[in-house]
Amino acid sequence: MSSTGRHQQPDEPVAPGPPDTEVRAGGLARSGSAAAPAGPVTAGATAAGAVRSGWVRVRLDLGYDGTGFSGWAAQPGLRTVESTLAGALARVTRVPGEDVRLVVAGRTDAGVHATGQVCHVDLPLAAWAGLPGRSSLPPAASLLRRLRGVLPPDVRVHAAGPAPEGFDARFGAVHRRYAYRVCDDPAGVPPLRRHDVLGNRRPLDLERMNLAAQLLLGLRDFAAYCRRREGATTVRTLLEYRWARDDAGLAVARVRADAFCHSMVRALVGALLAVGEGRRDVAWPELVLAARERDPGVTVVPAHGLTLEEVAYPPDAELAARVAVARARRDPVADPGCGC
Repeated sequence: MSSTGRHQQPDEPVAPGPPDTEVRAGGLARSGSAAAPAGPVTAGATAAGAVRSGWVRVRLDLGYDGTGFSGWAAQPGLRTVESTLAGALARVTRVPGEDVRLVVAGRTDAGVHATGQVCHVDLPLAAWAGLPGRSSLPPAASLLRRLRGVLPPDVRVHAAGPAPEGFDARFGAVHRRYAYRVCDDPAGVPPLRRHDVLGNRRPLDLERMNLAAQLLLGLRDFAAYCRRREGATTVRTLLEYRWARDDAGLAVARVRADAFCHSMVRALVGALLAVGEGRRDVAWPELVLAARERDPGVTVVPAHGLTLEEVAYPPDAELAARVAVARARRDPVADPGCGC
């Protein structure tokens, strides 16, 4: 994740360590800037999302292989990233499970991966300060070490630290960036990449795909590329959509927006694959967009090729204003962190 979205200035110091540092896996500690949004009222938050007295808001940066998860959001009887991480946090902090409430930047769907996911959790100050136990490590480093010991191998928290004032992982984000990977090699997808790369039988013309992608940028109504939800807005600002070959020859789409509707990224990728194969004209995806109706010609591609790579936040001084604007302009049903 880029420096615009990863680092942040701390909250007030919390004994017994230097809580004004964000700790990353490998023992590297860095201070920084940036923050994120809050959803429903959590155990340590007020109705407006502020942290209550006696609690500390902790930012967590994480990645996961989505193959074995039924998405981010907790669901009864299903293995999800949220329930797995919340359970691990409850175990290492000794905070009751019902008080461990995660607020996430991007609620990824089943099978979607992440390398740059961001969430926050509010913890009692006593629980935070008690993390080091008898060690000399600061609380953030202790949390990383403890989580590494209890989390399964398909999810890892790689950075943790007290969030700056006003941080909200959901509403504070200024953009989210996804990557979608496609292999159009006649030999097929390399075996070691079968869980995060889509195989495509026909060769792709990325030049045509990029021409079509440029026509979709800007503040638009993406109803034609979203799964409809009653009362939810489908207006989004698409900031970037481009295709390029990586070193392995894979066709990689990078899609960046202020927020995404449900299935939006995968529908946009499906439309451009039709252009890249020559089955549709360069202008067709924009015509679909203008119609504001789902087109049966647009295939929503499988989830496993999609990875959330980055969530970016404004400077600390602008966090509160960003959260206020995001809360005011989003219909309660419309989720800026909706799965893709």
